[in-house]
Amino acid sequence: MRIGIDLGGTKTEVIALGDAGEQLYRHRLPTPRDDYRQTIETIATLVDMAEQATG
Repeated sequence: MRIGIDLGGTKTEVIALGDAGEQLYRHRLPTPRDDYRQTIETIATLVDMAEQATG
């Protein structure tokens, strides 16, 4: 499995791909503004969500 993160100005998105490149999970949350610590926490939350959803 591969996990990718798209960190943008308005949203942060995670995608989990299987071994053949198929999408297993995708989710997005708003990107915190001007708060580095909260941005890192959002990324960690999204990765945790992807790992839980895909087993």
